[in-house]
Amino acid sequence: MFETERCSMNVFKKTDHADVKKLFLNEDVRKYLGGIRDEVSISGALNSMLNPPDNAFYWVVREKQKDKFIGLVSLGLHHDGILHEISYQLLPNWWGKGYGKEAVQLIIRFALNDLKLKKIVAETQSANKSSCKLLEKLGMQLEYKVIRFGAEQAVYSIKSS
Repeated sequence: MFETERCSMNVFKKTDHADVKKLFLNEDVRKYLGGIRDEVSISGALNSMLNPPDNAFYWVVREKQKDKFIGLVSLGLHHDGILHEISYQLLPNWWGKGYGKEAVQLIIRFALNDLKLKKIVAETQSANKSSCKLLEKLGMQLEYKVIRFGAEQAVYSIKSS
């Protein structure tokens, strides 16, 4: 378990299915992630999150005071198969309030300091200006852009010091 000033983050477990499923069914959350997912793909994703490979992690983020579901942060191999990628999805009512920054910043520190990763990346659609801004606030720098999933993706990175 991890904690920030306002968030608690626990490894994804079966009792989190219903909350995490809300992310896969929310049009706003899925706008830059390929759209709403169908039941079969949601079920597959949730099951694979229960048994991730050794190099992947999924944390459910909750508001610490009232235990309200905020979203999901993950760390796993990037499409390049070499570097680790940090990803995040938050329900819209938590956007713009600093919760994403708190949670993602903590996992970046964990990845660089505890896991001793030399570099991690984050990939988001270039059109997702809020996500790009968040990554920049976290000290990540735009490394390159690529067309993937039918849209321009911005790949950001941060290195250990």
